[in-house]
Amino acid sequence: MNLIGTFSFPDYTIEAPTIGDILFDLMSENGWTGAEMWRKQANDRAPTIVGDSKKHGGPDLGSTRAKRAWAELGVDGHGIDENAQEIGFIGMPKLTNKMVARIQGFDDNWRFCGTKTSIYRQIGNAFPPPVAKAVGLEIKKCLMASRNSLQAVGE
Repeated sequence: MNLIGTFSFPDYTIEAPTIGDILFDLMSENGWTGAEMWRKQANDRAPTIVGDSKKHGGPDLGSTRAKRAWAELGVDGHGIDENAQEIGFIGMPKLTNKMVARIQGFDDNWRFCGTKTSIYRQIGNAFPPPVAKAVGLEIKKCLMASRNSLQAVGE
């Protein structure tokens, strides 16, 4: 069966929500009083999430350039916190693994196993689920078209 030339990557785009809109409920879940102000600052898309490097000793949100982009969104990119900020927190918040997973496209109910660092690596090194779904649906369409062509030839 020759499938060359029948597959094409998904060609549609979506308007990505801002990081503030994506994470506001998680940023404010522990009552952080600065969450609404943070949301207004975090009014752009998130930089790409990447798995951290073992040589740097722990999870962070990427290169110096990426950390600067996170800082412009009001996020401290120099690590991952266990929990969202508490009521009186002052400063730039760090993301939690749950927040990073949501940015990457994982459902909030997705379960990861391991330490904070290993979970971050799983999330950061994963192919984002919405992208995987879109590519998978295109592969299915390609295979179904080929299957239908083979059935038509056999009739």
